[in-house]
Amino acid sequence: MTQMITTHKNADFDAFASLVAATLIYPEAVAAIPRTVNPNVRAFISIHKDIFDYVDRWNIETGKVTRLIVVDTADWARLGPIAKLNRRSGLEVLVWDHHTGGDIDASWKCQEAVGATITLLVRELKAKRRTISPIQATLFLAGLYEDTGNLSFSSCTAEDAYAAGWLLDRKADLSLVSKFLRPAYGEKQRDVLFEMLKSDNRLKLNGFSVSISRIHIDGHVGNLALVVRMYRDIVNVDAAFGLFVSEEKNGRQKCMIIGRSDNEGLDVGTLMKSMGGGGHPGAGSAMLKGVKPEIAEQMIVDLINGNQRSSIQISDVMSFPVFSVPPDQSMAEVAKILRQRGCTGLPVVDDGALVGIISRRDFKKIRKEDQLQAPVKAFMSSRVISIEPGKSPVQAAQTMVRHDIGRLPVVEDGRIIGIITRSDVMMYFYDLLPD
Repeated sequence: MTQMITTHKNADFDAFASLVAATLIYPEAVAAIPRTVNPNVRAFISIHKDIFDYVDRWNIETGKVTRLIVVDTADWARLGPIAKLNRRSGLEVLVWDHHTGGDIDASWKCQEAVGATITLLVRELKAKRRTISPIQATLFLAGLYEDTGNLSFSSCTAEDAYAAGWLLDRKADLSLVSKFLRPAYGEKQRDVLFEMLKSDNRLKLNGFSVSISRIHIDGHVGNLALVVRMYRDIVNVDAAFGLFVSEEKNGRQKCMIIGRSDNEGLDVGTLMKSMGGGGHPGAGSAMLKGVKPEIAEQMIVDLINGNQRSSIQISDVMSFPVFSVPPDQSMAEVAKILRQRGCTGLPVVDDGALVGIISRRDFKKIRKEDQLQAPVKAFMSSRVISIEPGKSPVQAAQTMVRHDIGRLPVVEDGRIIGIITRSDVMMYFYDLLPD
């Protein structure tokens, strides 16, 4: 297997429909489904598992993949463990997505601002005169309807409507679509909605009416997006945000932010992208770990108020120029530099290219005194976690928490141009940015 089609974690109907549609365009490729999919999609798959050809992504030997086709996202982070292919040289990447932006540097892209990714793939199926079955048409229509709110969201375009008509003409079953798109609303969701209404914080921000509700949840609660949508409808505002705070096993807090907007001037997807998430103009979400929920709420307020933190990138808060050491520098000299500069680690750079990181903890590997004369390349960590200058400080913080590191080299075109530390990120979070 050399060609693979995949999509983002927590795959919704648009993602799964696009995955299946892509198999009709690339019949030689294997469709790989992520481990996590939305509950309604999982229900659909369980009933129709013998109809659609796909494999579980975690069972694929990625070392043999030479072409990767990604649908319904253009962000490596949303692909989960498969994102490690980002480091694969010679990998051909194709992207089909209706979201704007993204950090996947694809060999080829079809990325347009329509209501759903399946609309773009339907266009290609029509152009190639592919024959589709009624159940395929039904799945594709479910994906289209889910991401466009049955063609009612502001992000919906005329092409989405044409695609829906084409699918209905191919015997898409509207009753089946309605059944699987009907989200579950039970006691847990009702209790969350009640708590949101009790903690409602209504604000007037930059001319928009906005409600923000911050609540703690215990355990898993499904369909929180539905709860936020109902919350927005009840309080009747331009945009509503639910901040759902819970505890991880390690004791850290995590905050799931879900936003819904009914005003074309307030793009929730762009706002959530500034916080490390994503979405559409009318809907978006982000997951923040290790960030206090009151700070997350203030970030939302700042963004809507036009504080333009969304325009702040790593390059605005990183430290530069970067003091580094060459790979042939002795460990004794590096130890002296660390003491003199009062830092805990340094990047190792060879002819401008980042080749490793040496930190104080690496000195624990030294067992004999004469090893202090060995070159730093013998003890450095060559598996370097870095970040691009166009990323946000929030994404930097998430990367540091995920990998338990205190600094991130900022790399562009293989060359280190700066470094961002925990202190730099905290300056961003606590409004200590220089004027």
